[in-house]
Amino acid sequence: MNYKLLIYIFNIMLCLFSLSSIHFEKIIKKDKGIETRILVIILGLILAYLLTNFIFDFLECSKII
Repeated sequence: MNYKLLIYIFNIMLCLFSLSSIHFEKIIKKDKGIETRILVIILGLILAYLLTNFIFDFLECSKII
């Protein structure tokens, strides 16, 4: 199986877990629960994408050196 896909899945779970500790309800208006959950999911996916690319770029650079 593709290792990058496994790292993506792990990082998505890690980012969503870490974002769950932030209380976005205090920042966003009341009665916007669905929008808040969508925002957390989108932020989790963005962070997981950036983290995965950083990991693979770092590993690639360390092979060169």
